[in-house]
Amino acid sequence: MRLAFIFLVLAQASGFAPANAAPYQAGPVRLVVGFGPASPADIVARLVARHLEEALGKPVIVENRPGNSSMLAAEAVARAPNDGRTLFVATVANTINPARMKSGFDLGKELAPIALLGVVPNVLVANPSLPVKTVGDLIALAKQQTGQLTFGTSGLWTASHMAVAMFNMKAGTDIVAVPYQGGASQAVTDLLAGRINLMFNVAAPLAPFVASGQLTALAVGQPKRTAILPDVPTMEEAGLTGFDVGVWIGLLAPAGTAPEIIDTLAKASNEALQQPSIREALKAQGIEVLGGTPAEFASFIARDIEKWRSLIEAAGLKE
Repeated sequence: MRLAFIFLVLAQASGFAPANAAPYQAGPVRLVVGFGPASPADIVARLVARHLEEALGKPVIVENRPGNSSMLAAEAVARAPNDGRTLFVATVANTINPARMKSGFDLGKELAPIALLGVVPNVLVANPSLPVKTVGDLIALAKQQTGQLTFGTSGLWTASHMAVAMFNMKAGTDIVAVPYQGGASQAVTDLLAGRINLMFNVAAPLAPFVASGQLTALAVGQPKRTAILPDVPTMEEAGLTGFDVGVWIGLLAPAGTAPEIIDTLAKASNEALQQPSIREALKAQGIEVLGGTPAEFASFIARDIEKWRSLIEAAGLKE
């Protein structure tokens, strides 16, 4: 009863408590992450969880449930009670999957968007043995050596796999994608050793290798430059318009969750993103703060699914 009273007081103070407001039930809130500890989604979830605990007056627990490109976690949350106590920390993986499958889990329909939290820029890097300094250099070389250059990816149907497909389509090249079942870390190891030529990956773990000269950063795969590699141009600056393969992270609840609970969670999440300590911690990991309303996030999800569906069809990617 005390927790429900705290929720009601908080909701009234923030303007989200009409007479028929649905109160939170007693018990902790779980943020389910479809990737392991220290992943970008996990980092964002743990930072936001701290503020949610204060705002809701109840424990907020981060639960890692990796598997099947985070779809196992998404499906588990979709089956959970829609009482606002089980939430899903989604990523771009959850819009790529429905885009490639004609049937199956649809993120925008089976879960209720709360807030788009942040984005992790993908950066295109090359082994320095490759004689390229710019994206233009790479395109020219790739056209001279059709099918001979290699891109490492963190697996099939991942953001890095989609980045390779987008690059080849927009640049008119045929660089071979090499999927690594062990994920990005093994691909980075092989890139440093020169066993592959190129890679798209999130910026933070690559930044030290770029600074030391062990890797050459060619471009950032999103519309604006990233603070973690401020001197690296965007793909747009390099001449490839409409190139956006950032790894976004957002918060959703089971479909049918009461609008009052969604609004309260959205308000608390956006407040968390404005905390200086949280913003600095995210910046240190190369994660850029976004935020926004549930409606804006819902529109974003629909556009993202369509973006990947169009790319998959245009590039002729198959299972």
